[in-house]
Amino acid sequence: MSIMTKIDIITRPGKLEELKEALNAIGVTGMTVSQVFGCGLQKGHTEIYRGKEYNINLLAGIKIEIVVCEVPVDKVVATARTICSTGKIGDGKIFIYPIENAVRIRTGEEGPAAILDPKDILK
Repeated sequence: MSIMTKIDIITRPGKLEELKEALNAIGVTGMTVSQVFGCGLQKGHTEIYRGKEYNINLLAGIKIEIVVCEVPVDKVVATARTICSTGKIGDGKIFIYPIENAVRIRTGEEGPAAILDPKDILK
């Protein structure tokens, strides 16, 4: 049985389309994308609106959630780092988790079969 791994990539919203294309090119077939707000080392910034100063401590980002079992994790991480890196604070983070199980609700398939494209299983 293949090992399943979840990879969360949190990065700048402007990197989404380029990252989706690059991940698709290495064989990542599914992902969940969410708009998120957070802060890291930069702790936000200060803006002035109508003469008043406001602290903006939660910055907009995107979170891409991927579960892989056949695409190597290090290949996904390397691709994300290449695409998302600008060299500036705020490029984001990548989190990697082991997945115990997955269930495809429609068919009841479990494990890697639940996340793979059915036509890929028949090969």
